[in-house]
Amino acid sequence: MTHEEIIARLNGEHEGTLVRNLGIVFTGMGEDWMEATMPIDERTMRPGRMLNGGAVLALAETLGGGLSYATVPPEEYHIFGIEVNGNHVHKAEGGHVVARAEFVHRGRRTHVVDVKVRDEFGKLASVCRVTNIIMRKKD
Repeated sequence: MTHEEIIARLNGEHEGTLVRNLGIVFTGMGEDWMEATMPIDERTMRPGRMLNGGAVLALAETLGGGLSYATVPPEEYHIFGIEVNGNHVHKAEGGHVVARAEFVHRGRRTHVVDVKVRDEFGKLASVCRVTNIIMRKKD
């Protein structure tokens, strides 16, 4: 599959899920990275009209899982997030955030992914780490 086909497939598979409800959209990818956007609106804000940290972690885990998904044959393997953490370092401003995931470790059984979340003005809002386990599907 091409990168464009993977992005289209990921966006299509999330209909009716938390990912779609949060407005997360996969927007691009390369060999070892993937990007997505998420709006800052009533779906993703906490009281005080600030981006909710839980929504940021959902974005990070979604994007980290998508990057792992893009590197293994999906018909042969399941991808499961087994750990996600984040440090929220600055208030995200504007109407959306852009997240970029890059591999830290790409093993046969585990992937560790670094996810940086920036507001629409390019200011770093959160730094997250996602660990995925790669499991062969049973016949």
